[in-house]
Amino acid sequence: MKNMRTLMLSLVLPLAAGFAGAWLFSRQAGVSGPVLTFGAANSPMQQANLKEMPAGFVKASRISTPAVVFIKTVSTVEYRSNWFWDFDPFGSRGQVSSSGSGVIVSKDGYIVTNNHVIQGADKISVVLSRNKKEYPARVIGKDPSTDLALLKIEAGDLPAIVFGNSDVLETGEWVLAVGNPFNLTSTVTAGIVSAKGRNINIVNNQFPIESFIQTDAAINPGNSGGALVNLNGELVGINTAIASNTGSYSGYGFAIPANMVAKIVKDFIEFGSVQRGFPGMSTEDLSNATLQNQGMEGAEGARVGSVIEDGPAAKAGIQVGDVVVKIDNRPVSNKAFYEEYLAYYRPGSKVKFTLMRNGTEVQAEVTLINQEGNTALLRRNVVSSRVLGADFQPATQQELQKYRITSGIKIDNIRGGSMASMGLKDGTIITRFNGKTYSKAEDLISDLESARGRITIEGLNPGGGAFTYNFYGY
Repeated sequence: MKNMRTLMLSLVLPLAAGFAGAWLFSRQAGVSGPVLTFGAANSPMQQANLKEMPAGFVKASRISTPAVVFIKTVSTVEYRSNWFWDFDPFGSRGQVSSSGSGVIVSKDGYIVTNNHVIQGADKISVVLSRNKKEYPARVIGKDPSTDLALLKIEAGDLPAIVFGNSDVLETGEWVLAVGNPFNLTSTVTAGIVSAKGRNINIVNNQFPIESFIQTDAAINPGNSGGALVNLNGELVGINTAIASNTGSYSGYGFAIPANMVAKIVKDFIEFGSVQRGFPGMSTEDLSNATLQNQGMEGAEGARVGSVIEDGPAAKAGIQVGDVVVKIDNRPVSNKAFYEEYLAYYRPGSKVKFTLMRNGTEVQAEVTLINQEGNTALLRRNVVSSRVLGADFQPATQQELQKYRITSGIKIDNIRGGSMASMGLKDGTIITRFNGKTYSKAEDLISDLESARGRITIEGLNPGGGAFTYNFYGY
């Protein structure tokens, strides 16, 4: 039997197809206004109805399935050629339909799903479980770092799911995986929590955040974006991936913790983008050598691998080689838990780190910064082009510094049109167009849409590699 490390880690692509928590987020993230429901039924009537339900799996299923929806998308697939605009005698394009699941998180129509379920879609539709009514959906926000996306439909009085506290979810606890694949009646599978804080290296992003809940509840194609719930029917995770040789379930499933989901959803609703705080340092999992050198055999934590000069961590006195063992008194078992807990905070938050340094416990308070290097909360500044088939926004200050460029426009949500025909990927940064540099997305879009004759695009691919493309527009 193959070792799990040799298994192909497959995203379940649609194409193949407690009150403590509420207090935590309102305190740490500075969130105002109740959008999500935590740890209790939505109304006294609902609470009364729950008392009459059978206990266990049946109760959890009845509570959660109405909130899980079917999501279908239509995307334009283009074959790359040397032609820039829509007419291409040497290429072709076509539409592809795919599907997945989503979870209603507010009565007024907010729905969370996986980013990979709706990535590149030209059209997104949501079909409710209770009455099969179909609604067009618009994207409120996408976070490739966690593989989450938030949609909105224009509907009211929807059966929103109740959020549980994923921090208190325990290994061995029973959970249900709920999906709505292929527009069928909701499917429910049962299993236990096998582990928490799993990093399986499937998020392909500059700042990947992976701290999955691992479960043996069967997650199959089409269930991606669905709900992982506890026996109270409360959301404890969003089903995201499976470990499989075949692309179908074979024993391991992975879900994004609900506490992380709640924070990101609130960021999307308030700002249109995730407000991620950075301490100015990187961490890594502990090695046996580090544990021995620190006299910490058998201990847990995340080792500080690098510290940015004059960054928040450096100013707080954190050093390379320190081991983070707590964040605001929450135990840090490994790098995955470190990244998960840090993801709960916004820029400007003051976070207390407990570290071990040469066998001695050290305390440090760090003020988190944003990608621009300050403590401001950043609103999404994205401009879309239907002709080009993508979203455009200026590169962040952090990206400019990292890649040593003075200006650039980043492309995201490529969904057809000219950007797809050129083979560009989400996260590409265009640094020059016909020798001209840009700081405003609107200016680049205007020049791209009106370009004729021979054109040259220079930039950086999502990994930071430089490229130059020559095309002929007309």
